[in-house]
Amino acid sequence: MILLTGANGVVGRAVARQLVDKGIPLTAVTRGENSLPNTVQGDLFNPSWLEPTLEGVEAIQISPRATGPGLGELLQLASKQGVRRAVLLSATTVNHPAGEPRFAAEFKAAEDLVKDSGLDWTILRLADFAANALAWAPQIKAGDVVRGAYATATTSPIHEADIAAVAVQALADKAHAGSTLTLTGPQPLDQSAKVRIIGSAIGRPLSFQELPANQVRQAMLAQGLPEEVPARLLGSLADYATHPGPTTETVAALLGHPALTFTDWARDNAPAFGA
Repeated sequence: MILLTGANGVVGRAVARQLVDKGIPLTAVTRGENSLPNTVQGDLFNPSWLEPTLEGVEAIQISPRATGPGLGELLQLASKQGVRRAVLLSATTVNHPAGEPRFAAEFKAAEDLVKDSGLDWTILRLADFAANALAWAPQIKAGDVVRGAYATATTSPIHEADIAAVAVQALADKAHAGSTLTLTGPQPLDQSAKVRIIGSAIGRPLSFQELPANQVRQAMLAQGLPEEVPARLLGSLADYATHPGPTTETVAALLGHPALTFTDWARDNAPAFGA
């Protein structure tokens, strides 16, 4: 049995689909409604209620955003119940700094807790999710220009299906135990290039218009987003505009085939942009 935290997230949903396809039993932990089989709902910031559910679980996938301050207690409960492995979703900013240091420090603290848990552990340091581009969907449905900050911010966005495939490997056996893996997509792209690729996928010419970062920040706050959201986004983009994010071949090496490209992701998600 595999237990997934953050099962409603982009990676959590992708991992769940692949586990189901492989016939591997899972329990999905969410705060809200979920259509996955064998779902339990609850707050992992205070995870004591989960202890009975951990019985018979062999491996747990950990999303630090889902577990928050409850991660240490969750790991103690997992060890007590005989869970063997933990797979942590971390970020490339731990070893390739970008954005405000406080956010990378949160991931590093989670890594340290997992390493000290007594479980076999695998840490997946993840690059910019290709799925972050879904934030542009409302603008693309409304017109042909995406407006945002830092047009030249460059990352190697990773398809959530590739993250999930590596995570499933690590959850299913101990082949990657004790490994810290930096996972990225295969190609560095700036924001303008990403927008053009989405345009090709939906059959429309799209362009990116750069706006001042503070203007974008204020617009996000006006939409009711918490301060943390623009702080995370704009801090990272500012650094990636001068120092591109990492590009690795780890995904291809582990999966035995080329990593999925942003073009693949855009084609897979074209309906979300109005295609």
